[in-house]
Amino acid sequence: MSSPGISTDLLDRFAAIVGEKYALRSEADLAPHLVENRGLYHGSSPLLLKPGSVEEVSAIMKLATETETAIVPQTGNTGLVGGQTPRAGKCDIIVSLERMKRIRDVDPVANVLVADGGAILAEVQKAAEAHGRLFPLSLGSEGSCRIGGNLSTNAGGTAVLAYGNMRQLCLGLEVVLPTGEIWDGLRRLKKDNTGYDLRDLFIGAEGTLGIITGAVLKLFPQPLGHQVAFAGLHSVEDALALFNLASSLCGASLTGFELMPRFGVEITARHIDGVRDPLETAYPWYVLIDISTSDSAETAERMMNGLLEQGFEAGLVLDAVIASSVAQQKAIWHMRESMSDAQKPEGGSIKHDVSVPVSRIPHFMAEAETAVMAAMPGARICAFGHMGDGNIHYNISQPIGADKAAFIARWHEMNHIVHGLVLAHGGSISAEHGIGQLKRDELATIRPAIEIELMRRIKRAFDPADIMNPGKVVSLDV
Repeated sequence: MSSPGISTDLLDRFAAIVGEKYALRSEADLAPHLVENRGLYHGSSPLLLKPGSVEEVSAIMKLATETETAIVPQTGNTGLVGGQTPRAGKCDIIVSLERMKRIRDVDPVANVLVADGGAILAEVQKAAEAHGRLFPLSLGSEGSCRIGGNLSTNAGGTAVLAYGNMRQLCLGLEVVLPTGEIWDGLRRLKKDNTGYDLRDLFIGAEGTLGIITGAVLKLFPQPLGHQVAFAGLHSVEDALALFNLASSLCGASLTGFELMPRFGVEITARHIDGVRDPLETAYPWYVLIDISTSDSAETAERMMNGLLEQGFEAGLVLDAVIASSVAQQKAIWHMRESMSDAQKPEGGSIKHDVSVPVSRIPHFMAEAETAVMAAMPGARICAFGHMGDGNIHYNISQPIGADKAAFIARWHEMNHIVHGLVLAHGGSISAEHGIGQLKRDELATIRPAIEIELMRRIKRAFDPADIMNPGKVVSLDV
């Protein structure tokens, strides 16, 4: 079947590179790859290719450059801003890396792991663990998201506080450029000051400069001590004070500090199987505290007990429970990681992935609640996230009984309100989900003109024909 703008002969030439078995053309086969995870974007494509090697990816890109055919890279299709979704009404060809999922090498002495771009995050974690090491990136979608996508969005997850985001967790990359050229930058060095850092151009570029087909990832020793606690608090101000106390007492051993509202805990316990409120009494706010130590379990236990004791004495902690088993630790984390999904049964949800300076979180939260409730009385705010690094998922659930379509139609209006306050506090409108299609136009209005122009120059240098994930992050149409 041909597609407007792409002949059957050209589709056949692309399919021949990977073989017909790995060239999907039917509507049923393509359908799952044309929709963004939240259903905000529905694209079109005549063909999805599943290359099995770097050489096949290279051949695809060479043909794409020769014929000026748009290519959309896709890994786990778990993105939330439409960066992995082909454009609607266009003939973008999707290149999926799901077959390229090997763990190429694990070196526990050098603390590195080399993986294909299509390697599933959970499998990378398991491979590291099998060698007594830790790969610390942890996401709710870790069972399906893949390393190439994690790098392309500079994913952060729940352990950024201690380990950093993917930019800090990557030493080297292998990338296929729009021209089909292969850049082998799979260096395992922690120190390498030989010219421009090309690696950092591709991390966070959302597939607009090339396709990440391999990566050298940093590993860490497995913690010997691990403690997880769940505490009820009166206010966001108290949460910030407790975080400052935890940072002073625990230092680098503080690996997670997650903020959650009562509404979020209620709906997660209501809608997610196996989740229950760990505390018997309801509190306005909660924090999940995660402590990992390299020397002993006793050290972690002593740190957590000391932190909570001082928190109680200072009137910051109203109630708390410490997980007494690995299963309980996972259950508490499961509640936090399921909070976004728990909003779906509550109707429409307008989401914001933002960051503000940690010290400004209480001010931002108070001002945003006032502004949102004034614009939309009855809205239910579910603001939660990584308090330790300032990343708040400021989500708004529709008022009870409201029409979902009418609510979602106000998405950009609510974005304008929340993002305006974020920027007023010196924050960012995208903390870890990326720009994609959702925030592309807004990005062009909030960054200095020279910054956007520099992005365009980089894009033109790597992809002058604009065939590499076009329409995402930055537009060349000016």
